[in-house]
Amino acid sequence: MNYVYLIQDTINKNIYIGFSTNLKERLKKHNINSVKSTKNKGKWELVYCEIYKSEKDARIRELALKKQGRQKEFLLNNLKNSLIK
Repeated sequence: MNYVYLIQDTINKNIYIGFSTNLKERLKKHNINSVKSTKNKGKWELVYCEIYKSEKDARIRELALKKQGRQKEFLLNNLKNSLIK
């Protein structure tokens, strides 16, 4: 399976959107500082994920959330009670 996920730093409240074929391992890597884009930025917690059969569909969705402000804004608005404030 292919996952598009949203994690949040529990200390600084930063949000990161990513893609993985192994979500459990990827979250572990974020938390042991072996992912360049989230390194030394705190403890990461999974807030949301979407599961896709197709890697291409997952990659397209990840890019849309990262690049298209309206889609990210819509998602964050729907998760407002799940995010750390």
